[in-house]
Amino acid sequence: MAQPRGNATRLWTRRGVLGLAGLAAVPAAFSRPQAAAAAAGQERTFHALNRLPHMVQEYFVRQVREVYERRLARLEQLSTKADAERYVREVREKIRRSFGPAPEKTPLNARITGAVERDAYKIEKVIFESRPGFLVTANLYVPKNRKFPLPGVVGTCGHSANGKAAEAYQSFAQGLARQGYVVLIYDPIGQGERLQYVDEQFRPRRGTGTREHLHAGNQQYLVGEFFGAWRAWDGIRALDYLLSREEVDPKHVGVTGNSGGGTMTTWLCGVEQRWTMAAPSCFVTEFRRNLENELPADTEQCPPRALALGLDHEDFLAALAPKPVIILGKEKDYFDARGTEAAYHRLRRLYRLLGAEDNIGLYIGPSYHGFSKENREAMYQWFNRCTGVSDLRHEPELTIEEDETLWCTPHGQVAELKSRTVFSFTKERSKELARRRVRLDGAALRRTVAEVLRLPAERAAGPVPYRILRPLPERGYPLPHALPYLVETEPGILAVVYRLSRERLLSRPPRGVRRAVLYVADRSSDAELREEPLVRELIEAEPEAAFYACDVRGIGESRPETCNLGSFEKQYGSDYFYAAHALMLDRPYAGQRTWDVLRVLAWLEETGHREVHLAARGWGTVPAAFAALLSERVVQVTLKHALASYSELAESEEYDWPLALMPPGVLKAFDLPDCYGELKGKDLRMIAPRGPAPSG
Repeated sequence: MAQPRGNATRLWTRRGVLGLAGLAAVPAAFSRPQAAAAAAGQERTFHALNRLPHMVQEYFVRQVREVYERRLARLEQLSTKADAERYVREVREKIRRSFGPAPEKTPLNARITGAVERDAYKIEKVIFESRPGFLVTANLYVPKNRKFPLPGVVGTCGHSANGKAAEAYQSFAQGLARQGYVVLIYDPIGQGERLQYVDEQFRPRRGTGTREHLHAGNQQYLVGEFFGAWRAWDGIRALDYLLSREEVDPKHVGVTGNSGGGTMTTWLCGVEQRWTMAAPSCFVTEFRRNLENELPADTEQCPPRALALGLDHEDFLAALAPKPVIILGKEKDYFDARGTEAAYHRLRRLYRLLGAEDNIGLYIGPSYHGFSKENREAMYQWFNRCTGVSDLRHEPELTIEEDETLWCTPHGQVAELKSRTVFSFTKERSKELARRRVRLDGAALRRTVAEVLRLPAERAAGPVPYRILRPLPERGYPLPHALPYLVETEPGILAVVYRLSRERLLSRPPRGVRRAVLYVADRSSDAELREEPLVRELIEAEPEAAFYACDVRGIGESRPETCNLGSFEKQYGSDYFYAAHALMLDRPYAGQRTWDVLRVLAWLEETGHREVHLAARGWGTVPAAFAALLSERVVQVTLKHALASYSELAESEEYDWPLALMPPGVLKAFDLPDCYGELKGKDLRMIAPRGPAPSG
């Protein structure tokens, strides 16, 4: 989970505080310094226009708040124990739909590679396979001088580079072991001994933790997988191993973890019913709080369709009800404590209806994010209350081991043992889907594309609403005059469309021009109108056609200035942030941007343009290609630097295309070459198509 953004983000909001009503006055503000520079004979410099930097944020906030209000209304309907039991069954089913079917349980092939003897416990070094050939490294803390069987606990780690060896995670494992618990703590994917992207010396090639999670997890969406489900499956198999040990009492098995481990603890409560107690730390709040606070989350922390299904964090804990659960938070955490408290109070009402009000607890520590001593002690006390194994109220004295002492592998990485990687499974799955996929064309392809992108079945009635802004001053465009229009593609979303012309234009687009060229921008129409050679080529090739350039949502004029300042294109940045929320809302960002292009095409048709040459570059080629396929008005298509194939993207370990252009499960249904083949009938021209990663 990213750190909260600083106050410096307000630097850019001065362009947005006017609101939409004040947009007409904004262009003049850009003209004054440029005019002064021209009068002084200085070379002009242009900063890309961005007058709607909070549009996308406020759109998603409205969407998620609507989901939130509907969910509250559903909870208000619960009034009896039967209602509460029905609700628990409902959330379990919704979680299954979000996470997808579990894989087949295969042999763990567990082995112990060493042991560390300490005064009160022994640490066994365990390696098991959660999937065939997919190695999990774990430490099993077994108390000494105790009568077995004892309660067991699975420990899940947060985003520590050294995984299970991190001080806070060693601490809770040791603390529990000294009180009489058998504890299995395992390395998450991409952390500790389980790096997925290493060089010849087994050193990280992509960083650790969140960097690996996003790179492996985003790519998985193409083949219909969810990285969070993979992470949770490791936890389920860890429980399988723990229960295979004769030292463990199956009547008392708990799960705990912090931050990313708090996420996994929460998810594991939702997908596995064998737990008898749980203590997630520093994660549980509300989806809407994370969104409103502009706090990005890992791929695994954004379950597909979760919001569309009406789920929130607490529902994963409700799925375990009425078993004992304590929510651990922090007052100074970037996970909003307001949401933590609200989740607890709603769960308390549910547990009360179930006749188990005392089985839900809350502790909010006074400090910052982390599984610090006070939160660990709250967890100990809760588990001891559940098991009666100890009456210790304070953490015993601990001895933190060196990382190497806890290694299960010879040199600290499963790669040297030839473990499979997440990517290897994604590549294999992509090839399997390609063999099974039926080639589609014509109406069947168009229907399938619309389904995968979750496009609305019907267009809104009536003409497409739009606004006319003031003409832009001279900005170095190929034609002397530019007038921006704001085309409302759906409530709260405005596509910014520039009309370039040789004659001055102040009002609606002129009627009587049959053909138009629409250019869909890669990152910014304003910048590309000056810098992109394809734009000038299109204008020169069709001088009689009307020329337009378009920024779809989140691009160019509505590029978000949210989350961490300047983060837009970064792996954990604002474009990813909204793409992840779009997946939780079951409206893929690629589909939303395709819808923007389709509505702009409908607006052009209403303006009198009967034929459209649709052109695009880079990121804009994906929504443009889909829109060209679906719109009868598009008669010619030009795509520059388009992604050649989703299969190639899924089968390449290195890639730089964003999650925003990856519809989930697309390779189950079709691939981009299917669309390109169909577009040959619309005079498709592909200019320098791109592979998964930049050349060179």
